[in-house]
Amino acid sequence: MTKKVKFKNISKSTFYATVRKRVDTHFIDNKLSIHANGAMWFKTLFFLVGLVSLYLLLLLGNFSFPAMTLLAVLLGAFGAFVGFNVCHDAIHKAYSANAKVNATFSFIFNLIGASPYVWNICHNVVHHTYTNIAGHDEDIDVAPGLIRFSDAETVNKVQRYQHYYAFLLYSFAMLSWVFRKDYKKFFQKKIGEHVTSHPRIEYFNLFFYKAIYYFLFIALPLLVMNVTWWQFMIGFLVMQFAQGLVLGLVFQLAHVVEGTSFPLPDTNGDIEEAWAVHQLATTANFAGDSLLAGFLCGGLNRQIEHHLFPKICHIHYPAIGAIVKQTAAEFNLPYIESPTFGAALVSHYKMLRKLGKETYIENRYINRPVPVLVLAIK
Repeated sequence: MTKKVKFKNISKSTFYATVRKRVDTHFIDNKLSIHANGAMWFKTLFFLVGLVSLYLLLLLGNFSFPAMTLLAVLLGAFGAFVGFNVCHDAIHKAYSANAKVNATFSFIFNLIGASPYVWNICHNVVHHTYTNIAGHDEDIDVAPGLIRFSDAETVNKVQRYQHYYAFLLYSFAMLSWVFRKDYKKFFQKKIGEHVTSHPRIEYFNLFFYKAIYYFLFIALPLLVMNVTWWQFMIGFLVMQFAQGLVLGLVFQLAHVVEGTSFPLPDTNGDIEEAWAVHQLATTANFAGDSLLAGFLCGGLNRQIEHHLFPKICHIHYPAIGAIVKQTAAEFNLPYIESPTFGAALVSHYKMLRKLGKETYIENRYINRPVPVLVLAIK
């Protein structure tokens, strides 16, 4: 996919204008800010205190090895939760109207292993614009050759079993992010079809803040903790696997479940839908009524609302979700949701099976030229 994608509202849908007006009215009539409220500040304090406490307990606690392994799992999970609940909103500039507050909470992303600058490009700019479009949205380009997420990709023998092993591979997501992904994305000439051009200071920031993370989570523990090198390696890997699994599951359940589409532009690079309608077709919610899922996932279980209103703090998604769902129904547009996390997980499993094993059985040559034997007649 080499052409710049353009969204053409061929049906002249007024869905987005209507839903924006209704959401704006909700905040005006209730005299609410679109940014963080008291509940959001409580969540921020809870997850940041939890993250720091778990880190210090591991570093200084001198517990038994099984106890420290459990703490490492919790530390990894809390790293993901801080990313979901604090940094994600801040990088979207949804946390606060104050740019310094957003910048401060965005910075924390460095301390959980990821570059906020690179994430802003990959996620805010590319993923939110070209959701589920192969060749543009690199979020669906997970473990190429091993996991097939799009109908536009070829299929191979290994991917017949992706519905079994994909969940194991998700566990490696954070390990890859810490040591590979940010560097790879930063030095690519293009992310999808978005041409990158970085300020000089960002070259320094990338390596400097990665070095700080490596010091905090590798060098300092080895210097301070009373553990052997192999015990440290187990703890470090367990932390990374826990964080990666949480990240991988939450991200994939939002876009790769039954009902979501993977549209392709035509030869002119056009998607014949309005951008907002495209978001409804490619995005899904799960466990929208679950207080626990809402608390832990930072609103990422309500990806429909997030994709339509990324600059609104996620603490408001349950309220505006009802508005979005009703408006989508009025316009006869999809509003894809699973009632529970478990239901979304099953749906994702079925999609992996469909895109892997079932596709291979139906047409193993899909999206690839079929060799033709030409016989010469003498």
